[in-house]
Amino acid sequence: MSGGVVPSSGGSQSSLVSQSQGPSSASDDGPWLIAGLGNPGPDYAGNRHNVGAMVLDALAGELGERFGRHKARADVVSVRLPAAGGRPGPALVLAKPSSYMNESGGPVAGLVRFFRIGPDRLIVVHDELDLPFGELRLKRGGGEGGHNGLRSISQSIGTKDYCRLRFGIGRPPGRMDPADYVLRDFSGAERKELGVLVAAAADALRDVAGSGWLRAQERLHASGGRQAEV
Repeated sequence: MSGGVVPSSGGSQSSLVSQSQGPSSASDDGPWLIAGLGNPGPDYAGNRHNVGAMVLDALAGELGERFGRHKARADVVSVRLPAAGGRPGPALVLAKPSSYMNESGGPVAGLVRFFRIGPDRLIVVHDELDLPFGELRLKRGGGEGGHNGLRSISQSIGTKDYCRLRFGIGRPPGRMDPADYVLRDFSGAERKELGVLVAAAADALRDVAGSGWLRAQERLHASGGRQAEV
C-alpha cells in the first residue's frame, strides 16, 4: 500500500454515510475506491459473476501494479494515474473483496472506513443481467436489481447512493436459472471479445477518475456503451 492516505478510526454503518458527506471526502483530490466484485478462488475466476474482478485485474495490469492483502478482507492496491496538466494524476484504491459475492459489503465497508471514502467516490464494478453482453453503463445510485453483491454493499455502508460500472452479461438462454448462469464461464464466442470489453471497462474507470463522472458517463454512453472514448 502506498503512503499518504490516513485511515479512519472505524465507526458504525450509519457513520459511513454522515462521514462521507463532509467536504474532505468529496474533495477533487480525494482517492476513488473502485471495487470489482466476484467470488474468490480459481473455480470461479472465469465466471460471468466475476467480470468485475476481471476489470480490476486489467486496470492494475495496465498500471503495472500488483494486488496485496488488506485487513479488510480484500486484495487491494493504491495507485495514481499519470499526471496531466501539471497536476498529479488522481489517486485510486483498487479492491477485490476476498469474500463471497453475497458478503461483499463487509470488505467494501471496511475499506470505505479505512480510506475515508464517500459514496460519491466509490465505484462498484459488477456483472449486469439486464444489459446485453459487453454493454457498459455508468450509474449512480438506484436499486440493486437483485444483485446480491450490490445488496450487501448497500446494507453495509448504509446507502445506495454510490457509483456503479455495469458490465452487461445478457440474460440466460431458455429457462436457465439466472443463479446458474452467472456462475458459468463466458461462452467461447464471448471469450473472443471479452479481453477488448474488459479493457474498455478499465478505460471507462480511468476516464471517471481523470475527467469526472458526468463527462465520462456522456462519453461512454455516446459510444453505445461498447467502448470508452478516453
